[in-house]
Amino acid sequence: MLSALLVVGGLAAIFGLLLGFAAIRFKVEGDPLADKIDKLLPQTQCGQCTFPGCRPYAEAIAKGEADINQCPPGGETTIQALAELLGVEPKPLNAEHGEAQSVPLVAIIDEATCIGCTLCIQACPVDAIVGAAKHMHTVIEAECTGCKLCLPPCPVDCILMLPLKTSPATWKWPYPIIPLKEVA
Repeated sequence: MLSALLVVGGLAAIFGLLLGFAAIRFKVEGDPLADKIDKLLPQTQCGQCTFPGCRPYAEAIAKGEADINQCPPGGETTIQALAELLGVEPKPLNAEHGEAQSVPLVAIIDEATCIGCTLCIQACPVDAIVGAAKHMHTVIEAECTGCKLCLPPCPVDCILMLPLKTSPATWKWPYPIIPLKEVA
């Protein structure tokens, strides 16, 4: 019994060392510019910019494959921050991708009308909607980003987009935080 434990322990140690070496040897470095751009984006993962999330959009901006004015949830403040970071002129929001939200929104499901079809659950990019098939669904307000992607698939129009109630616990600075440049 003791010899079996020693063999298994030895194998675990060897595989652990191999995995540690592989993690160091094959480490993938990220693009520092894409990291900075990603920090300025609103992290709604809504896909309105035609990218599957904020990180792919940030990488496309860093490579020059996407423009800085494709993010409706970020609005003009994010466009301004991206323009300053990249040293380009700010542009108005591209209307093809939607309109900017003046106030943050949250989805609310009318529980009396919901038929439990699960289409809104499938459409939500951040898993903010919970429920089971043929049962009422509800929204986890703290997780909802207000992207409105749950509205089109709903067959009974039981989802409302309402302004997020702000309290000291939910208040956020309305503008992206831009690091100050060092004064020489």
